[in-house]
Amino acid sequence: MDGKDIQKKESGSVQSTRSTSKAIPLVDIYENEEEILLHAEMPGVDKKNITVNIDNGNLTLSGIRTVGKAGAADWEEFGDVEYQRSFSVPQTIEVDKVRAELKDGVLALHLPKSEAARPKMVEIKAG
Repeated sequence: MDGKDIQKKESGSVQSTRSTSKAIPLVDIYENEEEILLHAEMPGVDKKNITVNIDNGNLTLSGIRTVGKAGAADWEEFGDVEYQRSFSVPQTIEVDKVRAELKDGVLALHLPKSEAARPKMVEIKAG
């Protein structure tokens, strides 16, 4: 490469595409006898910027990734993102026992089922 392909930047001109964009996080949902487990991908989001709300059978996840500036920008593409997604969840979720963990940009949300919603074995007695 001899530099002919790179255009010289004019003084004071910064090309910026930075703005807060909206994104829908990718989600995997698993269910077993005791809980519903939801994994939501939110790369770069700090746990203090994540909100989980469960209200009347609706689950809403939201999170904001902000990128700080580290000097004078020559080019910007990687910017702030607001993740948001909503789901319907069964009324049988024990809301007071919901747990959330954030690791490596993945939010793991444990939604425990109430005892009444869990499958039960019925014992059959000989007559």
